[in-house]
Amino acid sequence: MTSVQSPSEVLGEALAPKKRSPIKVLLLIVVAVIVIDILALLFVPPFDKKAPDSGECAYPVCFIEGNLHLPAPHVIWAADGGQGTGALFEVTITDSLFTMMIISVIVLVLMIVATRRRLEIPGRVQNFVEWSWEAMEGFAKGMGGPAAQRYVPLFAAFFVLILAMNWSGLLPFVGRVDFLRAPTSDLNITIGLALVSFFVFHFEGFRRLGGGGYLSKFFPFYEFRNGVAAGMIALFVGLVELLLEFIKPVTLSMRLFGNIYGGETALAVMTALTIGVFPVALYGLEVMLTFVQALIFSTLTLMFVVAAIESHHHEEGEMGHEAATAVGDATHLRPAPSASH
Repeated sequence: MTSVQSPSEVLGEALAPKKRSPIKVLLLIVVAVIVIDILALLFVPPFDKKAPDSGECAYPVCFIEGNLHLPAPHVIWAADGGQGTGALFEVTITDSLFTMMIISVIVLVLMIVATRRRLEIPGRVQNFVEWSWEAMEGFAKGMGGPAAQRYVPLFAAFFVLILAMNWSGLLPFVGRVDFLRAPTSDLNITIGLALVSFFVFHFEGFRRLGGGGYLSKFFPFYEFRNGVAAGMIALFVGLVELLLEFIKPVTLSMRLFGNIYGGETALAVMTALTIGVFPVALYGLEVMLTFVQALIFSTLTLMFVVAAIESHHHEEGEMGHEAATAVGDATHLRPAPSASH
């Protein structure tokens, strides 16, 4: 006998979502992107009708130039009422700074809403937030050890904020509107982030080790007790480390800016020259690369803090303890003298 389905079962099967293969989903995305590209080309072309110098705009020059923006930020507000004079010290709000303000408010509101009510039986949002925090905490402690536990919030804050700023540049309207631009594609913003990182790990070094203890990492005059030659070598190494401290914010800012701005430029050029398939692949690559760049910046900041709070005396003590343990183990394993002796 064949079973007869009830009306509720028939309705449930009809309303149940049908599973689609990943290939069909990918094809639908590609077709949608091609349609959007064609509509954008017709109604919002990425070029001026006339070339600046002569005649009609020639392909592909104006297509590429229409999608690019210069590294210099666009001033949308200045304290003197103008568009900024380019002086060294002036109060202005640029498109990248304005976008950073918007993103910071959005991220802050989302974090407050997501963590405001924590239930014993968590929902999807709470599950995602807790999983994300545990993943970042595990990664930070795996990289920096137990000393990194205190600085997990710092690591997470840098990572989430920079990731949001990186991904904002992948939105279609960001960079095409005068007052919106990916903040990390502006060198001024990345230098500011790097200086905040620079201040934090030096502040923590002074706070945890004290002024004398922290400065002794760069001026190890105590090594002169082991001889003039040892003291001079240690002092030279310490001065080299001091110079490298000022290189850290440069490398942090330039790496982040170069990768984000270069990725946006490559994506703009390929979108202007091709339609559909290749920009979609490059778009996916940019999503991954911007994620990696946010992770690199936050991880380096964490490791710089952990390195700053460790003293050379502590490392020497651990090395001495390990050496003493090794000698003790060797003595313990040494065969006992013969009874005949």
